[in-house]
Amino acid sequence: MDFTFHCRHFINGQFIESGDGKRFVNINPATEEELGWVAEGGKEEIDRAVQAAKRALKGEWGKYSVRDRIAVIRRIGDLILERKEEFARLESLDTGKPYSLSLNLDIPRAAYNFHFFADYLHSVGTESYQMDSSQFHYAIRRPVGVVGLINPWNLPLLLLTWKMAPALTMGNTVVAKPAELTPMTATLLAEVIKDAGVPDGVVNIVHGFGPDSAGQFLTEHPDVNAISFTGETHTGKTIMAAAAKSLKRLSFELGGKNPNIIFSDADLDDVIETTIKSSFSNQGEVCLAGSRIYVQRPIYNQFLERFVERTKQLVVGDPFDPKTDVGALISKEHLERVSGYLDIARREGRIIVGGERPQGIKKGYYLEPTIIVDLDEQCRVVKEEIFGPVAAVLPFDTEEEVIARANDSDYGLSATIWTSNLKRAHRVAHQIESGIVWVNTWFLRDLRTPFGGMKHSGIGREGGAHSVDFYSELTNITIKL
Repeated sequence: MDFTFHCRHFINGQFIESGDGKRFVNINPATEEELGWVAEGGKEEIDRAVQAAKRALKGEWGKYSVRDRIAVIRRIGDLILERKEEFARLESLDTGKPYSLSLNLDIPRAAYNFHFFADYLHSVGTESYQMDSSQFHYAIRRPVGVVGLINPWNLPLLLLTWKMAPALTMGNTVVAKPAELTPMTATLLAEVIKDAGVPDGVVNIVHGFGPDSAGQFLTEHPDVNAISFTGETHTGKTIMAAAAKSLKRLSFELGGKNPNIIFSDADLDDVIETTIKSSFSNQGEVCLAGSRIYVQRPIYNQFLERFVERTKQLVVGDPFDPKTDVGALISKEHLERVSGYLDIARREGRIIVGGERPQGIKKGYYLEPTIIVDLDEQCRVVKEEIFGPVAAVLPFDTEEEVIARANDSDYGLSATIWTSNLKRAHRVAHQIESGIVWVNTWFLRDLRTPFGGMKHSGIGREGGAHSVDFYSELTNITIKL
């Protein structure tokens, strides 16, 4: 493959390498070839980025009016769309996901994040109270300050912009650490931000790893005022401990082991097509994936037969082949981790489709979409987040039973309920312990709604007013009249 893309840090409006010259190699998960090198940042680079962000808060950016911020934030979204094909190509090279998915979902949504929050700022207001003629109370919003953004590798640009857009909208400055496995679209975003006219130092990007690297030093830095993190739960606990030393504001969207509950009166045609997506799109590397599929016993066999048949039709292969439905997993290490769960499934259950490397593919970190049955509810395959194209299908009998089983989890990010009974839909949804409950759909979002999880799936909510609250500080002013 004749392609090279090097990723430098973006600090104070300049692309730079690490002071000690440290780099690491970026690997294409679909071919195992080198895509280029990435500068590896540490304490020095993080401190330079944070200091640049602090200065920018007091500089030109801090003097921008709401109208000025709206204009520049919208411009970022416009420029992403102008370079949509370039962004999509880099995203698929980095992640191994189908190019069609990057082009039609990831990149348009990244642009929309900026457009949405720019538009949303028009409607952001604050509180005011007047009890009588002698006193008047009102609130003003100001930026939190320097915000650290730590992002995952599964939806790199989409989730980076989901945080960056509201942070900038509320007047903050940003230091972002992209996932080390997917650095390219963040680097291209820095180009777009500069072209959009964002003042130097407002957005800074430092590449690197977690422990004893850029991630750790960002979370520990005393001048970082808030951290927004999307990733797995163990890392969230580590960040929380580090951030506690300086009482940073935190927003976490963590892991999920999401139940997909299918009642016997559901529309199976719709169920099958949507469940294929919720199980296997983006190689199952989605925190919202419906990987625990509970099917009411009267339709269990029928569902399983049709689900298996449809799964076998999925094409696994080259992300840039238009026929491809499922691409490569993110890395060799991650493929080995997912394969470890399949070893458990072979011992404690039964794999009825998939579970192997696709025939004819010799390079890349590929795995066939996999369906597992005959598992005990307490099996690790049912309880733990696998984050791959793996779905466990389990029968249930009663509504009360499936609610209890769905809630018997350390996670509480999302759930899906399939039924044609509206009363049941409301009744069950009110009892499911998760931050998001979809009824007869999946991955349908309105960016004004609260997004986040319960239990080990996160802390706080983002989206619409919830993002505005997280990325701004409120000051109440009282006037004695």
